Amino acid sequence: MLSDIKATLDFYAAKYNAPDFIKSDPISIPHGFSKRQDIEITGLWTAVLAWGQRKTIISKAQELVQRMDGAPHDFILHHSPEDRQRLLDFKHRTFQATDTLYFLEFLQDYYRSHDSLETAFAETLGPGDATVENALTGFHNRFFSLPDAPARTTKHIATPARRSSCKRLNMFLRWMVRCDDKGVDFGLWKQIQPHQLVIPLDVHVERIARRMGLLTRPQTDWLAALELTENLRRFDREDPVKYDFALFGIGVLEKANGALL
Repeated sequence: MLSDIKATLDFYAAKYNAPDFIKSDPISIPHGFSKRQDIEITGLWTAVLAWGQRKTIISKAQELVQRMDGAPHDFILHHSPEDRQRLLDFKHRTFQATDTLYFLEFLQDYYRSHDSLETAFAETLGPGDATVENALTGFHNRFFSLPDAPARTTKHIATPARRSSCKRLNMFLRWMVRCDDKGVDFGLWKQIQPHQLVIPLDVHVERIARRMGLLTRPQTDWLAALELTENLRRFDREDPVKYDFALFGIGVLEKANGALL
């Protein structure tokens, strides 16, 4: 019954949306900063690198921060072309030097004329938009608007226009937008509302959602992410993506403890 599913999701959302969750999760990287721009930069880059085991993701993101002298925003604004040499051998899975260099170029160009990355998402989002679909499409288009944008880097910034579930960007938006008193998500951005967020549809979330009957679409794509999010709205219309903590927690952390449903 729906009431039983809601009770289960509420229990696990409360269990994992807590400060103890931070230390072993990639969100720990932006939590190492207090400056808004540092949080945004490390949050975006960490989310983009979120492939594989969480320990490896955290390690690679820490390496990236170290290569930017531990001050990402300052490095982004003021680094010279020569300074980029120290990042040329940075890579993680399919994220290679070409991608690193373009990320640096875009972020430098952007932050030299904007105070917050929020604008790059929110500027294409209408007040009546039910989800962040237009924000994600707009950010993708802006990100690749520079003349020398490499085609290979497009796989690292997803867009609903290509039917991607946009898992990593949706996770980043959850970090930046969700606001509560639990201390995990940052709630820095106010132009996007929590009810517009879409669930980050990773393999663990997908598996548990299907087991619970919350996801039926066979493809793992944008429409699947929308279907799951809409079903989660039945339990909390204003903050459906809080259940990311529950679905992920059941799929990964409860499994590790041998306590799966």
